[in-house]
Amino acid sequence: MPGRSQEPRRRLVAPAAGARGGWPPPGSRASGAARARRGPAPAVSRRVRPWPAASRDRAAAERVVRETLEQGVRFRAVFLLLAGVILVIAMTNVLVGAAGLVHESGSRPLTPAEQDRYVKDEIAGRWRTWPATLVFPTELQYVGLGGTQQYARRIGMAPEVSCRAGTDAPVGATLAEQGCRTLLRATYADQTSTFVVTVGIAVLGDEERRAAATSRLAVDDRVGVRPVAFPGTASALFGAAQRQRNAWIGVGPYIVFFTAGYADGRTREAVAPEENLHSELWPVAQSVAGRIARALGDEPSAVPQCTQGNVC
Repeated sequence: MPGRSQEPRRRLVAPAAGARGGWPPPGSRASGAARARRGPAPAVSRRVRPWPAASRDRAAAERVVRETLEQGVRFRAVFLLLAGVILVIAMTNVLVGAAGLVHESGSRPLTPAEQDRYVKDEIAGRWRTWPATLVFPTELQYVGLGGTQQYARRIGMAPEVSCRAGTDAPVGATLAEQGCRTLLRATYADQTSTFVVTVGIAVLGDEERRAAATSRLAVDDRVGVRPVAFPGTASALFGAAQRQRNAWIGVGPYIVFFTAGYADGRTREAVAPEENLHSELWPVAQSVAGRIARALGDEPSAVPQCTQGNVC
């Protein structure tokens, strides 16, 4: 404006604290030196509040983890111990079994009891293991009244029947009580075809049962095995009424019954007792049945000496 100076106005700045009369001016070297002499400004401390709940939770979690690890280590130790014990027991059983197998598989001498058991088992199985022609041979030798060697020939063999069906009632009941398994029968004729003989083999479980059965059989020569007749042969007329006598022989687990009669069909009542006494009828029957019984009960020709044959 006219009449005023054109020089710009100056802003008055208050002197900094500590400066005397505003000197030295801010930003000057003297100002920096002054600050250096006073030293750095004191740091303002800030107070941080702790978090106690978080610290306790973290410590508890660490403790749980540590206890879990320790428990796992204990469980693992127990498991390893049990596994070791089981492994030792299993290995012991295997070794014992292997030793027993080697011992059993190795050949050794049979004891007298084992040899006796072998003989009894072999005899007891003959009615199954032997062919029928060996149980009832085609021909059987016997000695006639004149001392001559003669042969009875087999006429035929009957199918297996129960012990009750093939014997008279009193005999069948006794056999059934002792567990008789089956009855095998065959009929023979003497060399002249005058006499006929039916032989019946009752098979029991063992020798003890056979002995019990024979001790209970009635002493009666009118009862025993039922005869087997084959049409068109010398035995065609041989029936229960034609039986002159009955008897039996016990051997092993077998009872060998036999009965004899005349091929012409004469009944027991029709023949005088004296005639039978002087006849070859009963000696022929005894010889035929005796040979069959001896063959069934004879000991084997060879009894093993060791568990594996005869080489120990």
